[in-house]
Amino acid sequence: MKKTDMAVGLYLLAAIIFLIVPIPSILLDVLLALNISIALIVLFNALFSKEALSLSAFPTILLFTTVFRISLNVSAMRLILRDGFAGEVIQTFGGFVGGGDAIIGIIVFVILILVQFIVINKGSERVAEVTARFTLDAMPGKQMAIDADLNTGAINDIQAKERREKIQQEATFFGAMDGATKYVKGDAIAGLIIVIINFVGGIAIGALRGGLSMNDAFDQYTILTIGEGLVSQIPSLLISLSTGIVVTKATKDADIGDTLLKQLFSIPKVLYIVGGALMFLGIVTPLPDLVFCAYGVVFIICGRSIAGRIEVEDIESAASMEENSGDEIRKPENVVSLLQVDSIELEFGYGIIPLADVNQGGDLLDRVVLIRRQIALELGCVVPIIRLRDNIQLNPNQYLIKIKGVPISEGEILFDHYMAMNPGYVEEEITGIPTFEPSFHLPAIWITESQRERAESLGYTVVDPPSIIATHLTEVIRSHIYELLTRQDVQNLINNIQEANATLIQELVPKLLSVGEIQKVLQNLLKEGISIRDLVTIFETLADYAATTRDTDVLTEYVRQSLKRAISNKYFPAAEVTNVVTLDPKVEQDIMNSVKQTEQGAYLTLDPEKTKSIMNSVEEEIQKLENIGRNPIVITSPIVRMYFKKLTQDYFKDLIVISYNEIESNVELQSVGMVTV
Repeated sequence: MKKTDMAVGLYLLAAIIFLIVPIPSILLDVLLALNISIALIVLFNALFSKEALSLSAFPTILLFTTVFRISLNVSAMRLILRDGFAGEVIQTFGGFVGGGDAIIGIIVFVILILVQFIVINKGSERVAEVTARFTLDAMPGKQMAIDADLNTGAINDIQAKERREKIQQEATFFGAMDGATKYVKGDAIAGLIIVIINFVGGIAIGALRGGLSMNDAFDQYTILTIGEGLVSQIPSLLISLSTGIVVTKATKDADIGDTLLKQLFSIPKVLYIVGGALMFLGIVTPLPDLVFCAYGVVFIICGRSIAGRIEVEDIESAASMEENSGDEIRKPENVVSLLQVDSIELEFGYGIIPLADVNQGGDLLDRVVLIRRQIALELGCVVPIIRLRDNIQLNPNQYLIKIKGVPISEGEILFDHYMAMNPGYVEEEITGIPTFEPSFHLPAIWITESQRERAESLGYTVVDPPSIIATHLTEVIRSHIYELLTRQDVQNLINNIQEANATLIQELVPKLLSVGEIQKVLQNLLKEGISIRDLVTIFETLADYAATTRDTDVLTEYVRQSLKRAISNKYFPAAEVTNVVTLDPKVEQDIMNSVKQTEQGAYLTLDPEKTKSIMNSVEEEIQKLENIGRNPIVITSPIVRMYFKKLTQDYFKDLIVISYNEIESNVELQSVGMVTV
């Protein structure tokens, strides 16, 4: 057992024993001095701590000190009633504070009780209650602020975790303080009751048993009662004051002494006004002119001194800033910081800044958080931090999306307009500024706020500017998420499932496949929009087939076949017949005959004329599906699928190529054409 644990245990055990076992007056003197010492230690720790959480154990401290103080009250009461003497500490407090006069002592004690009850206890209790309530109410907002800072890159994951833990600790601490203040209040009430018992019981015992007259009994037991009350109430007052300091502590930047001096004596004109007012009162009114004028002169001199110091600090700060900025520019490591490339960036002109500024009602940061959640749920991949920054080189209403520092897509919005799109069945057109929807390049028009309601009633799809940007950013991320999946991301995904699937991971990595090879398989899946959330199934399949081949393209095909339920659910609605295009067996044979295997993987050596003929046929068949409002889906045999996809991916970006082995048996398909040559 640690020494600190033993000390705390003995402290509490002694408090319990003192409630039962009588103690000699000399030991009571020692313990009362210890009680006052502990109260002073608590007070000054509360005063000079940087923030409230520096004393996170304060509610427990309140409980321990309260129990110990009550046990001393009971011990002192026992000695007073039994012996008419309770040690030198109580005797000295009772005689010294009252100056030997019982009436004066009673008045001082009553004032002390009133101050503690009405001012400190009541105020601390109310502040603790309000602080706890506001801390709990502010938790969701603080959590959102942390998520926003995390998404903008202002903080990293470790810092975000630390901030969330601190918010939770604050809520727990102030909630506990709300209840702990009741200990202090109850202790004061118990102390007052004990004082009354000492007073009444002592006089009765002294007069009836001790042979004292009523006056002598009154004088003796009043002094003892006042002494005992003061010895217990002064530590209680110190603890109550400590409680008030802790729950009202609002800064963590400096000690409270520095904070008070800076905040009270930092504005020269305030001191000028106060000094002038005091001198006026001293000269015009009958108040002591020497005292008030002296104070007025002191405050005016202090104000002038502070004003001079502020001027010097401003000059030094300006010079230091210029010098530091020059040194910063000359530092060679500044070039190194320019080499860092953000995975995803959203740059925008100054006209779009209000959409990203929370203080102006913008919710673009919240939408970025939702985008990351949406991609994670849809594709099972964690989107890197999305950097949002303004760029004065862009047009005011323009925004630019970059992937790894390279511009990928851009758009332009009208801040105070809405984009209205015709879904195809709107008969009556509405006037507006012609434009194109940036995500899918669909024709649209910009309309004003006053036209919005009418456009919606006519059947238009009306979208606000933040939604336009969020949708565009989502589509760009979805299209390029496979590029953003790094080896470290793959390792993190492996770590997430390792605890529950230790055997699988131990068999697969690195015995059968390296992290880099698993990364290529996952990138192949993401490139064609296949979710990798079901990592266990993916890794099980890789473990099954990696022993026979390490070709990541072939392994991807095996994984796709294992994920056929998810693929079928994504592209083939359960209760509908899906129109598709098939591949001519002759074309499949030509493709397979042109496959060449190398150590780096397989590639196609198909004749350019034949390739052109196949692409023309694909374009014709895709057009048939688009004319009836269907997705361009081509069905092939399993062995041909990946080669046909490679052949067409540079020509038809959105073409979906699926093999027969990736389709559930209950899916109903209808071929509307065949790719031939």
